[in-house]
Amino acid sequence: MKIIILGAGQVGASTAEILSREDNDITLVDHNSAVLDGLQDRLDIRTVNGPASSPEVLLRAGVEDADMLLAVTNSDETNMIACQIAHSLFNTPKKIARVRSPAYLNRGLFCPGAIPIDYIISPEQVVTEEIQRLIQYPGALQVIDFADGKIRLVGLRAYYGGALVGQELRELVNHLPSVSTRVAAIYRRDRAIIPTGKTIIEPDDEVFFIATKDDIRKVMQELRSLEEVGKRVIIAGAGNIGFRLAQSLEQTGFQVKLIERDAARAQMVAEKLENTVVLQGDAADEDLLRQENIDAMELFCALTNEDEANILSAMLAKRLGARRAMAIVNRSAYIDLIQSSVLDIAISPRLATVSALLSHVRRGDVQAAHSLRRGVAEVIEAVAHGDRNTSKIVGRQLQNIKLPTGATIGAIMREDKLVRLDDESVIEENDHVIIFVIDKRQIPAVENLFQVSASFF
Repeated sequence: MKIIILGAGQVGASTAEILSREDNDITLVDHNSAVLDGLQDRLDIRTVNGPASSPEVLLRAGVEDADMLLAVTNSDETNMIACQIAHSLFNTPKKIARVRSPAYLNRGLFCPGAIPIDYIISPEQVVTEEIQRLIQYPGALQVIDFADGKIRLVGLRAYYGGALVGQELRELVNHLPSVSTRVAAIYRRDRAIIPTGKTIIEPDDEVFFIATKDDIRKVMQELRSLEEVGKRVIIAGAGNIGFRLAQSLEQTGFQVKLIERDAARAQMVAEKLENTVVLQGDAADEDLLRQENIDAMELFCALTNEDEANILSAMLAKRLGARRAMAIVNRSAYIDLIQSSVLDIAISPRLATVSALLSHVRRGDVQAAHSLRRGVAEVIEAVAHGDRNTSKIVGRQLQNIKLPTGATIGAIMREDKLVRLDDESVIEENDHVIIFVIDKRQIPAVENLFQVSASFF
C-alpha cells in the first residue's frame, strides 16, 4: 500500500516506523529537514521536506497514485486543508486526519459535501476512553474493545490470590464453566509465551485474555485479588483530556476533584463542570494533596502535558496513600521505567492514537487493530469472508488453519455471541475473529489469511 504521512511528530514517526516494516511504501512529509534526515537514516521510507498542505509538496510525495493520505501534523487546519486538496486535486481514495479541537467535532463538517475526510482521529477522545475503561477494571493494564464493545481484551499482571495462579490454563473451564473466555497471550519476564492448556500461570505473568464485558471481572478474579471500583478520584490537569474525563466521571456517580495550575483555565472549567470540585494549585504540592484527603482516594490521574510533572505528582500521590495512580507519559523510555514498579499504569497518547489509526490501514475487512506492550505486539479484529474454496480460514477447523508464527486466535464472535473455542471449532462466513500477533512482522501474513481469492482452492 502506498501511504503518505503528513507530520513527523511522535504519531507520524511511530506510524511510519510500524507501517514501513510491513511491506508498505511510506512517504513522510514535514517542514523540519533535520527530523526527516534522522528518520530516513533509521527507517526504510521516503521523506519530503515542505509544508504539508502545499499541492506542490504533495505532488513530490507522490499523491497522484497514493492509496491513503494520513494527516497528523500538529495543526488541525493544516490536516483538514491537506485532505481537501488531496480529494479535490488528486482524488486520493482514503483520507485520515487528526483533529484535536472539540470546536470542529460533532458539527457535520467531515463529509464529501463539506470537508472530505474519511476518518477523524481525536487523540484526546481516544485517551479519555482508554482511561475510562481502565477505571472500570481496577488492576487491568490495558482494556480494549472489540465487536462494538461486546467483548474486550484485558491485560493484567497475575498475583498470588488469584485462583488460577500456579495451575494449568485448562483448569479455567472448570473454575468458570459458564464463562466463555480464552487466554490469548502470556508475557513472562518480557518473553512471549503462546499459551496451551498445559501452560501454568506464574505470579507476575502479564496475561492477556478475551471475554464478554459482563464476564471480565470473573476472569480477573482467577488471576489476582479483585478490587472494587473506587468512586473517589483526583485528576491533575484540566486540559482537554482532564476536562473530558472529569465531565464523564461526574455524570456516572464519581466524586471528582480536579487540580489545575492555571487560574484562568481552572475558572473556565469550574463554570462548565457541575459536580466536580475544581482546585487551583500544583498537583505536586504535598500540603494540597493532604488537605484534599489523598489517602482516601481510590485513584489519582495525572493528565497534564508534562511527563515529568505527571510522573512526580502520581508518585507523590501513591506515597501519600492513594490506592492507584496512573499518568499520561509520552516518552516511551519513561514508560518502560515506571510502569508497575513506580506507578500502576502509564498511558501513552502516542500509542493510543497509532492504535486508532491501524484499523484503517490494515488490509481486508479489519474492524479494529490495537498495538500492545508499547507497540511490540498487536491484536486485530477481522471479519471472515468467502467460503472453503475462496478463503484460507472459512469452513476450516482451528487445528487445520496455518497461522503465522506467534499468532493465536483469541476469540470468535458469531451473531453477537462469543463462541467457545477448541481445536475442532470451525470459522464461518461473517465471523468476527480476534487474532493476537506477538511479532508484528507477521501482520502481512495475518492480513493475507482474510483475503478472499477466486483462485484459492
